[in-house]
Amino acid sequence: MSSAVIQLLVLAGVAVFLILRLRNVLGTREGFEKPPVAMPGQSDPSAKPRPDFEVIEGGPDRDITDHVDEGSEAAEALAAMKTTDPDFAVGPFLEGARGAYEMILMAFESGDLESVIPFLSNDVYESFQEVIDLREQQKLTVEARFVGVRELTLTDATYDADTTEGDVTVRFVGELTSVVKNANGEVVEGNANEIKRQRDVWTFSREMASGNPNWKLVATGG
Repeated sequence: MSSAVIQLLVLAGVAVFLILRLRNVLGTREGFEKPPVAMPGQSDPSAKPRPDFEVIEGGPDRDITDHVDEGSEAAEALAAMKTTDPDFAVGPFLEGARGAYEMILMAFESGDLESVIPFLSNDVYESFQEVIDLREQQKLTVEARFVGVRELTLTDATYDADTTEGDVTVRFVGELTSVVKNANGEVVEGNANEIKRQRDVWTFSREMASGNPNWKLVATGG
């Protein structure tokens, strides 16, 4: 047998030894873990090859826990909504709520709710329209400019399993300029050059099992 062949065999033997040694070291966990024990009704875990890494399944839903406390009633309600409607997600909902806030608020300020009627419950529509009618009777007009949403916080969520109705309450802090003018065009309230903050707490509702994806504003507060 030539020296070259002998050298290759020696190198191969060393490589096999190093591989086996490395596997033994990586698989040793003495003092940290006990050998796996099969639970009643389960097969012996030692009978199956174990992967090189452990996959952790389940755990908190960050789409929910980023906005409410894990294990809270609100978190459970949001989880139930997502189970009923797999297309529902909290993050995109809040982005939609941000846009709805601007759209509905500015429709109210301008005195024209026609474009937002599909997004208002009957009670909210009537309360908004009552204020608009009073302004018109007093010949007052509002000129407003929306600046943006400074804060947006999900404060509560509830779910009715019988009706599949989900309610989500959101606190907004908006920034806008607004002036109220009389029939002569004179400013009676506000300053067009001054940005004011407006705080609102709105509750949106939807039947999660419904094919209609639109949420409706069902309650308002400050």
